[in-house]
Amino acid sequence: MKKGKKRVSLAISMLAAFSLVLSACGGGGNEAASGGEGTAEKPVDLIWYTIGTPQKDVDKVMTEVSKYTAEKIGANVTMKMIDWGDYQQKMQVLVASGEPMDIIFTSSGGFDYVQNARKGAFMELDSLIDEYGKGIKDTINPAFLEGSKVDGHNYAIPANKELPQQEVWRFNKNVADEYGIKTEGVRTLDSLEPLLKTIKDKAPGITPFAMDKNYVPYVPYDYVIQNLPMAVKLDTTDYKIVNILETPEMKEALTTMNKYYKAGYVAPEAATTGSTTDLMTSGKWLLDRAQTQPLADNSWSASYGYPVVSTPASDAIITNNSVQGSMMAISANSEYPEKAMEFLNLLNTDPVLRNMVDSGIEGTHYNKTADNRVENLPEAKNYDMPSYSLGNNMLLYLNPNDPENKWDEFETFNEAGVDSPILSFNFDPKNVSSELAAVQNVKEQFWSSLMTGTVDPETYLPQAIEKFNQAGLEKVMAEAQTQLDAWKAENNK
Repeated sequence: MKKGKKRVSLAISMLAAFSLVLSACGGGGNEAASGGEGTAEKPVDLIWYTIGTPQKDVDKVMTEVSKYTAEKIGANVTMKMIDWGDYQQKMQVLVASGEPMDIIFTSSGGFDYVQNARKGAFMELDSLIDEYGKGIKDTINPAFLEGSKVDGHNYAIPANKELPQQEVWRFNKNVADEYGIKTEGVRTLDSLEPLLKTIKDKAPGITPFAMDKNYVPYVPYDYVIQNLPMAVKLDTTDYKIVNILETPEMKEALTTMNKYYKAGYVAPEAATTGSTTDLMTSGKWLLDRAQTQPLADNSWSASYGYPVVSTPASDAIITNNSVQGSMMAISANSEYPEKAMEFLNLLNTDPVLRNMVDSGIEGTHYNKTADNRVENLPEAKNYDMPSYSLGNNMLLYLNPNDPENKWDEFETFNEAGVDSPILSFNFDPKNVSSELAAVQNVKEQFWSSLMTGTVDPETYLPQAIEKFNQAGLEKVMAEAQTQLDAWKAENNK
């Protein structure tokens, strides 16, 4: 725990210092890409950092991707994957140290998009989009590009996917069916208890409630900064920012989670587990919580190789987290920013490239069963990628059980989403940067153990609240409230 706190603090300090020189380093690629480079005969090398459990065949697939992109845009691509639970911290250190990179996965919750854009980690993309990314504007839902602007500018290309954020409970249907578990009517955290108890009592080798250290109980609030305890209630009328840990909804949820943990429904190591990929592969789980999209059950079932079904755990809300939930930035230190944008443009407009990045090599990882339809082969287990993080989802081939109108259903889902009251409000922490760094250190100490139910909230919640306040949370909240009030007035909310 102490080592983790030191690493986060060091990374933040290094990134702040490094951002002062990023712009001076950022233009080096223009000259390097001239003189015959960046062609099919002499491609440049793009380095792409992205989130997800590192896959065995990623280099094999990127070799095929590079053959295609070298011919199309004169660029090879190397993908470096960092596991879910490690991504935020490792990227902070890599960027701060000046590690070579061109394309970076970012989001509201994974290597924070807004904060890192303001620190200078990402290149402003407005002119690059206009010159090298015209296809992106023609392809991506305009709400994504508009909703992901920071101080009026785009610093990353959002994935064209589901626009609202809706939480669901996911169920391993094989386990549910074997033990007679009915999922109808399940919505609240409390409603899970009889299902979890059934599995605990009857199937000791199966994890009732699967989760990793990123799990946070759902409560009807929108976070000012994802996974820090400042939030506004979704039905707010006064736009007041509150400490989520002091709300009755979160207190109740944490009490329930601790009850579930004590009952053995949650794995003992949940608070330190980086991902549940191995558990999903084994199929030895009953339920978890995930963000959904239309026909997600089909995608999950195809990915895992066994049936997965889901039921809503929340309403569909359009938040900054959903608009900014999956984005690709160009490093401010990129050697080849123009080529990086050409690649992002191709990734978001070319079905061949998009599906190769997503599903791997045809004939090895999947077979096409029709022009726009695929089915996985056994080797797909060696290249099982998180589709949402890899670009324009609307270009993906259909899975065996997907209807032909799948992408029309996405459009309907997007249009039905309800805006969060603070959609498009982006907090600028520059006036409280030291306090925010201290608050993030406290979060590393308490957050995961509280959220997964590993510790008793009766004891640890008051301690966490006190530590957050000692670190300066109240000052950060006051600054955020001042900015929100000004934003509210400016936008006639």
